[in-house]
Amino acid sequence: MIEVRSMLAWSLLFWIPVEAIASNEIDYARDIKPVLSRRCYSCHGSLKQENDLRLDTVDLMKSGGATGPVLVAGDAGQSRILSAIQGTEGVSRMPPEGEPLSPEQIDLIKRWIENGALAPHDEPQKDPAQHWAYQLPVRAPLPTGIDPAWSENVIDAFIAAGHQQHHLTASPMAPKHVLLRRVYLDLIGLPPTREQMNAFLADDSPEAWERVVDQLLTSPQYGERWGRHWMDVWRYSDWDGYGQEVRESKPHIWRWRDWIIESLNVDKGYDQMLQEMLAGDEIAPDDPQVRRATGYLVRNWFSFNRNVWLDATIEHTAKAFLGTTLNCARCHDHMYDPLAQKEYYQFRAFFEAHDVRTDRVVGQPDIGKDGLVHVYDGRHDAQTYLFRRGNEKEFDKEQPLPASLPAIFGKIDLKIEPVPLPVTSYYPGLRPFQQMEASQQSQAAFDGAQNALTAAREKLAAVKQELAQKPEDPTLAQQAGIEQLRLQSAERGAATALSNLLWTQARIQADRANYGTPPSENREDLTRIAALAERDYNLRHAEQNVTDAELKLAEAKKDPANTNAITTAETALATAIKGRETAIEALKQPPTDYTRFGPVYPVTSTGRRLALARWIGSQNNPLTARVAINHIWLRHFGQPLVPTVFDFGLNGKAPTNPELLDWLAVELMENGWRMKAIHKRIVMSRTYRQQSVVLPTTEQNRTIDPDNHYLWRANPRRMEAEVVRDATLLVSGHLDLTSGGPELDEASGMEIPRRSLYFRNSKEKKMTFLDTFDRPNVVDCYRRSESIVPQQALALANSPLSLTESRRLARKLSEEVATYPNDAQAQAFVTTAFERILNRQPAQVELDECVNFLATQTETLRGQATLSKFSGGTASAFPPSDQPDQRVRENLVHVLLNHNDFITIR
Repeated sequence: MIEVRSMLAWSLLFWIPVEAIASNEIDYARDIKPVLSRRCYSCHGSLKQENDLRLDTVDLMKSGGATGPVLVAGDAGQSRILSAIQGTEGVSRMPPEGEPLSPEQIDLIKRWIENGALAPHDEPQKDPAQHWAYQLPVRAPLPTGIDPAWSENVIDAFIAAGHQQHHLTASPMAPKHVLLRRVYLDLIGLPPTREQMNAFLADDSPEAWERVVDQLLTSPQYGERWGRHWMDVWRYSDWDGYGQEVRESKPHIWRWRDWIIESLNVDKGYDQMLQEMLAGDEIAPDDPQVRRATGYLVRNWFSFNRNVWLDATIEHTAKAFLGTTLNCARCHDHMYDPLAQKEYYQFRAFFEAHDVRTDRVVGQPDIGKDGLVHVYDGRHDAQTYLFRRGNEKEFDKEQPLPASLPAIFGKIDLKIEPVPLPVTSYYPGLRPFQQMEASQQSQAAFDGAQNALTAAREKLAAVKQELAQKPEDPTLAQQAGIEQLRLQSAERGAATALSNLLWTQARIQADRANYGTPPSENREDLTRIAALAERDYNLRHAEQNVTDAELKLAEAKKDPANTNAITTAETALATAIKGRETAIEALKQPPTDYTRFGPVYPVTSTGRRLALARWIGSQNNPLTARVAINHIWLRHFGQPLVPTVFDFGLNGKAPTNPELLDWLAVELMENGWRMKAIHKRIVMSRTYRQQSVVLPTTEQNRTIDPDNHYLWRANPRRMEAEVVRDATLLVSGHLDLTSGGPELDEASGMEIPRRSLYFRNSKEKKMTFLDTFDRPNVVDCYRRSESIVPQQALALANSPLSLTESRRLARKLSEEVATYPNDAQAQAFVTTAFERILNRQPAQVELDECVNFLATQTETLRGQATLSKFSGGTASAFPPSDQPDQRVRENLVHVLLNHNDFITIR
């Protein structure tokens, strides 16, 4: 993505208007200023004035800088700006970095100068520090003089003021069935059931809408719906790689996904959520429920290059929480915003020390199968250096950079202080469950070895008794020898198991002595005992290996002709004997230490990420709340208040309603950063409840505001990929609402009826059905793309999902209408199907058409002898009915699942 963007950026830099090339008429604003803005303003504009020179207006070019004027109207030869961009007349070529201006651009500037350097009066760039996004949000006074009906909700007041200003007519309220479907899909990502719709339509009380909203906000499905939205912004990705090789993200990161959902359901503050994601291991180092939140940082892990990993962390932390393209300052000072290259690396220093680890979870000793993956500070001595021009191989080793915020945010004392960690955080092996499970495991192994020893003794006794009856039988004699070896192996196994049990107990005692608070006075003695116990266990284990190898050699010699097996066994025995000798020698050395129950990590964390997280989530940060509100608004209305959702900087676009954005940002912060109240305020507004259809009374709005920037109606939009799939399963009654747990195989999405966000999603590992409907791009998805391609229609028409669920639903609907008289069943089936699938009753023309289809198509299918069988298609666990009337009902349901009203939020 970085390379693609860079190529696009360079193509824009060399862009020359066709009009300028085709004509001698050169327009400063159109032809000249864009080139200077992109290539010169970063050093000669409001951000910086190299040699006291500014180039952001013609007057400033004429007045010049330390070396005098750089523009002489009508005289290109005396205009030093032309010498600079050409690198002639002893002047160093400008700009110093990147490609030079193209010959076409230089010629255009030269002709503009020779033609008199004509330009309208132009204001200099404003001080970037005064940019709206860098000012703390404040509540603006509510608009006055608006329709009283639009004054009850703050949102409506600001929107109505915009309508008045732009002479727009607001749309009326949408019908109740449209509103209910809209709010269900918005808040829980599932359509209402037929029963829920009918209950709402029958409730005429003024509180009916608010009751529905409150019910949805307390539904566990709310966290899943909005969890998926925030997973887009925070770039959630399951592990990715080639085969089983992990190259990006990490296994078990699904615990972060579950944390997101659970946090939203309990209405945890947005500030607390982002702080736990950035520094949960420092906030609550011994709480696994909090540490899993740092999956946000784990997601950026990249196996091949740590710099790529940290670059992603810097870029997307700034974009997701601050709406700032800090990544643009990695190779040079930011071209538009007041962000120096040095500040990019000072921001990196907050993350320099962090690393990723996976801790054991209860009941699973193998972290490859399950574990808690999270971050911790494991690189305390790592220094941060500035990469010259972003080249990681060329950096300034003499000047390590401390963690610091960009100067544009003012002088802020972050109070970075080391965080002391509890012992079970830096030594998780001391956690009671780990030591208890180790003790239980060694005890179970010892019990099993004792049972095996008893069985070996009984087996040898039986063979000896049989041999006593047949002393001349060579086979029995050989078998008795083997059973004797097996008994020896069992004896050594029992001795080894006992040794392991004693070693485990010794390790537990030594751990408690070494890591207790305070440490025990006899920790050195217990350490020595544990070390000796470990060496004793290692020797017994080595001796057991010898006996196993001897047994295998004896069994191989049963067949003297199998020389390969004998050679292999002899080699294994020699290796085992050497291992025993090594263990004996080790036992002679003085004991110093023992193997612990897992790794021991640093006893403190740097506290850098915690300081950063607290600042980002504070009310003194002008950006965080605005960015959060913008994302929430986007997902309710289909368009954001700030169009450039991850760039609130000088190159971004201004908000369409800045007063409303700031009012909601302050509201979010002053109410504990809790998002459910913001959702409720939005969906309770008249603005939200407008209908999306353009009426004769609002037709003139199309000319004034064709893109509906000022929300004179609701925006119809297609369901997201996950909602299309989940809604299909819900209407058939087949959706499994089980929540949480490890990610599911993406290839099983057509068979397993869980919600879509629980299936594996990464760059390469993705469900085809969701991909067809524009699943989230795990690299960058601050705002989803929405395509309209034939494959989507084909997926709804031919996928096993739509075919299976249409048959399943048709069967249920047939059972529901079976109590109706025969002549009323068709009409009842059609009406029920519309209500179930589209959340509305059919229009009369739709009802007549569908009833007629059921009748005529059933008769057609009865004459099967004249029909051709279709041999293609996908095998299904729910085959189509062989009864003509039921097959037609299945077809009708399938058509409704393909209806535009089904996949559209209106």
